[in-house]
Amino acid sequence: MTSKNGEVVLSVEELRTYFYTRWGVTKAVDGVSFQLRRGETVGIVGESGCGKSVTALSLMRLIPIPPGKFVGGKVILDGQDVLGLSEGEMTRIRGEKIAMILQDPMTSLNPVFTIGDQVTEAIRIHQRVKSKRGLFDKAVDVLKKVRIPAADVRMRDYPHQLSGGMRQRVCGAIGISCEPLVLIADEPTTSLDATVQAQYLRLLRELQKDSGMAIIYITHDFGIVAKLCDRVIVMYAGKIVEQGDVRSIFNSPRHPYTEALIGSVPKLEEDVARLYQIEGQPPALYNLPKGCAFAARCKYVMDKCKEEYPPYLKAGEKHEAACWKMA
Repeated sequence: MTSKNGEVVLSVEELRTYFYTRWGVTKAVDGVSFQLRRGETVGIVGESGCGKSVTALSLMRLIPIPPGKFVGGKVILDGQDVLGLSEGEMTRIRGEKIAMILQDPMTSLNPVFTIGDQVTEAIRIHQRVKSKRGLFDKAVDVLKKVRIPAADVRMRDYPHQLSGGMRQRVCGAIGISCEPLVLIADEPTTSLDATVQAQYLRLLRELQKDSGMAIIYITHDFGIVAKLCDRVIVMYAGKIVEQGDVRSIFNSPRHPYTEALIGSVPKLEEDVARLYQIEGQPPALYNLPKGCAFAARCKYVMDKCKEEYPPYLKAGEKHEAACWKMA
């Protein structure tokens, strides 16, 4: 893990991304605020449908409009509010200052273009390398960085000719090709086996150490968070319910949802007849309850929880949670 003493490269302030559908207003991201420093890795965790990926897509300005809409907030990247930029200005920033590795490489990579075509595209746009030889050499260097063997040969291959692990490395190569300030990795190891996953995480750490880029890592896996991240953001029903450094979150989770997520991770030393699970399902984001969205599933629920959403309360110097139990 990296030092947390770098300058702030990304500041998200009260970000709200809503989707206007036939069922109502879906509050996919509802008042999210956090900061990311140079060389830092922040993990965003939570169940499916809690707003993790929509948060990432909002930072990249890749939300479909309509039905999506940025209702409020700011995303300050390297001193600029990206929500106020034109699409042309945003195109110049994507890849150069902020890049994203998507979850499924088969839907991220275009099947009709070679690996070389897809890796060189961002280099040609952002680094203004014009010569074919220069583009080829730069792309080969990037593929070598992500440990792709015979990179010059692979440049001529198509995505279907590579294994899942190799395709995911190519997506990583495209993401780092222009050395962005911020790299968003949206569950990039979901389709990989355990061995390849460990190699990929090690590779991300090495690339970060070399370049100093900041990483936002979206995952369901608290094991990955423990290995890779400096800080953790826990999301539920479009909101951040707890955030803090990894040690504080693991040793002293203050929100019942965080506690339940950590409790859901199987432990090798325990011999239990049935694994722990969180009862119920996250609420529909177009029909959220009045108070705390987790109240219906919470073992500590109080009457106040069902009436009023709790404020963020300090649990430590850099640790806070939104829970009435702390009040």
